[in-house]
Amino acid sequence: MKSREIRVASPGRGLRDLTALCEAFAAEASEDRDGLLQVFVPHATAGVVVIELGSGTERDLMAALDSLLPRDDRWVHRHGSPGHAADHVLPLFAGPSLTVPVVDGRLTLGTWQSIALLDPNPDNAERSVRLTFLAA
Repeated sequence: MKSREIRVASPGRGLRDLTALCEAFAAEASEDRDGLLQVFVPHATAGVVVIELGSGTERDLMAALDSLLPRDDRWVHRHGSPGHAADHVLPLFAGPSLTVPVVDGRLTLGTWQSIALLDPNPDNAERSVRLTFLAA
């Protein structure tokens, strides 16, 4: 098993593309072997997703989250920026981890799939992401 923590700038609400970082780590850590890449964010208000990026999906996703988890004062949890409590419900929709198969050192993502950090919380300028490769 090989593992590395990376830091990702997250200057506002939205998605941060992690695909290139994950590809580079998988290629290096796997040494062209098969296995699994685990992507984990140790945060209560962020998640990781596999999603198409660059086609307007980012705006659609954030609008859907705002519809499902309104950023207003209806929430019991109250600290941080307005609507921050809604961010704590995010793991119901986007969990803190995901696993991607690696074959011959390469991620097996589909043509339009990317790995992204989903961060609806504007209170953090940087996030940690733990990448772990488990050889088959």
